[in-house]
Parts: sequence; C-alpha cells; structure tokens
Amino acid sequence: MKHKIFLPTTLFLGLSLVLLGCGQGKADPKAEAPPPTQVVRAADVNLIKVEHPDQFPLATAGEHKAAPALNVTGTVNPDITRNVPAISLATGRVVEIKARLGDVVKKGQLLLRVQSNDISGAFQQYLKTVNDERLARTQLERAQILFEKGAISQKDLQVAQAAEQDARVDLDAATQQLKLLGVDKDHPTGIVDIVAPISGVIVEQNVTNAAGVQGLSSPNPFTISDLSHVWIICDVYENDLDAIHLGQFADIHLNAYPGKTLKGRIDNIGPILDPSIRAAKVRLEVPNPNEIMRVGMFVTATFYGKQPETYAVVPAASILHLHDRDWVYVPADGGGFRRVEVKGGNMLPNGMQEIRSGVTPGAKVVSNALELQNTVDQ
Repeated sequence: MKHKIFLPTTLFLGLSLVLLGCGQGKADPKAEAPPPTQVVRAADVNLIKVEHPDQFPLATAGEHKAAPALNVTGTVNPDITRNVPAISLATGRVVEIKARLGDVVKKGQLLLRVQSNDISGAFQQYLKTVNDERLARTQLERAQILFEKGAISQKDLQVAQAAEQDARVDLDAATQQLKLLGVDKDHPTGIVDIVAPISGVIVEQNVTNAAGVQGLSSPNPFTISDLSHVWIICDVYENDLDAIHLGQFADIHLNAYPGKTLKGRIDNIGPILDPSIRAAKVRLEVPNPNEIMRVGMFVTATFYGKQPETYAVVPAASILHLHDRDWVYVPADGGGFRRVEVKGGNMLPNGMQEIRSGVTPGAKVVSNALELQNTVDQ
C-alpha cells in the first residue's frame, strides 16, 4: 500500500518562488532604484492669502517733505577752556580740607587751609619795608628843613626824595604779597586759605589731609569746571562727513531726558580719523541750562541737511515692528497682501510716521498691520 506525502501550503509556495526566480536570471536594477525626488517650491513667506481682504481697510501713503537727517551718538565732556585750577601760592602742609571731588562750589568758597613758612618770611619782609619807609620819610623831612635853611644842596634833597620813593615802592610790594597769600597784615597767621576761583564742580582732586602742597606748582590741589557750557564729542563716519560743516547746528537728544531737545554748534571737526571705526571726532558746543547734562552722559546728535527731501507718510499703525525691522502690508494680486520691508522715520503729529524707504507716496498700505498679522498667526 502506497503512502501519500502531503507538503504544507506555505512550503510549497516558497519552493515555487525559488524555482521561478532561478528561471528568470538577474534582477532589473531600474526596477529596484528608488523613485525620483519631487521638488516642491516653498511658498513666498511674505505673501499672505486671506478669504476676506476687504475686512482690512487700506490707507494711502501721503507725502512729507523734510530735511535729510544724520543721527550720530556722542558723550558729554567738560569744556576744558572752562577748567580752572585752584592753586596754592604758598608751599606748606595741608591742615584742613573743606571740599571734595564732585562737590559743587561757589566762587570764593574755602577749599582747604595750608600751614606755610612762606607767610612768616613774607611778613618779616613786610615789617622790614615798613621800617625802611618810615626811616626814609623821616630823612626826607629832615632834608627838606635843611634845604630850606641852605644847609644842604638841592642834589642832597633829591637823593632823599628818591630814597623815600623807593622805600614806598618796596612797602607796597610787600603789602601786596601778603594780600596774595591771604594774610591780614594787622593779624598775621601761618595759615593760608585757598578758595575757589570760580563757581562750578570739582572735577579733579590731588590733595589729602596732611599732604604737602607746592606753591605755584603742579599738581594743583583742585580743578574746578564750569559746566554751564559743555562739549559733546560725537563719532561721524567717513561716508557721512560731507553732511556736516563748521558752525552747523544740531539737535541734542538726551537718553536721560527723552522729551528734551537742546541745540549744539559744531566748533571742531577732527582732522584725523579713528582707524578702528573710520570715524572723525566732531565737537559740539552746547549750553547746559540748569546743568542737566552730566559728564559722561550718552546723547544722540541729529544734523539736518539744507535741501529737503520727499518721504512717504502713513499711519503709525500701518508699520509693523517685527524682528528688529519695520514692515508694511500692501495689496497683492489675487486678493492677498504682501509684506514689504521699509525704513521708518520720525513720528509726526496726528499719529502719522515717516517712511524713508520701501514705500513711495501714493501707495496703498493696510491701515492696521498688527491686526492683519494677528489674523495670519491664528
């Protein structure tokens, strides 16, 4: 009796595929290759499609004429022509200091006191000249009596007169020396008072308690600066130098006082450029009312050209500030809007703003760019 052999269905199919493959030979490489890559171009990110564009009203860019402006940064510096040293006329030792660096002082205010041996020498010279003048005057009076009686000649009288005049000159010089040292000849003392020569701010101090002071020699104990007028030193780049000239006025805007504008005049344009930034130092003379400008403050100076230029002007709400840039939306073909980069200018009355570039007068822009942007983000 013969026995039948049954093979599993899966094994049978596997053997069939193997035999079929062996019969066909090598595989086709084109059939095994991956499909070709499909290139899809990205949409314009600045082009926006909306279903109802009429819900975003448009505004027409107007026309505004203004002089071209050049904005540069600068710092407040003291006017060195208004820096006055408080010097000591006598050499000695400091015994008392009445003011410090940064103090506001008035003219004639006591700054420090110095004990000096120069005073004793000056007072001794004064007493000597007083005695010499008294003796010369007595001799002149005696000579005049003798001359009237014929006891001496006119020549001897003239000699006595000259001696008395010389003694008087020496006395005047000694008296003036005491005044310069601040000494009262009737109440002499060994202390010299040094007072402020002008009103201002002490910007430099080179003396401490018990320190030695040299008469009429540097370093001076104090330096006082009159800050009623200051210098503003600005950096103007090489490419902008043709926009400024000596005597030109500029608007000064203070970071500390945003709503305040001062006027400054160019009195010097540096002849040498800073090689690291290719800029020249420009110096402005600026009055400092109430001394609101302090040394070291940062400011912005705006120079205006002579010939006015025409700029577009749009509602300030039409300008979108995004990623440190300014943008506006303008109508595009197909019922959408296109975002255009612009360069914003000065703010104008009635909520308007200049556009220096990117949009010309007469162009249509979306009145409220932020509203459209919020709709797109949703």
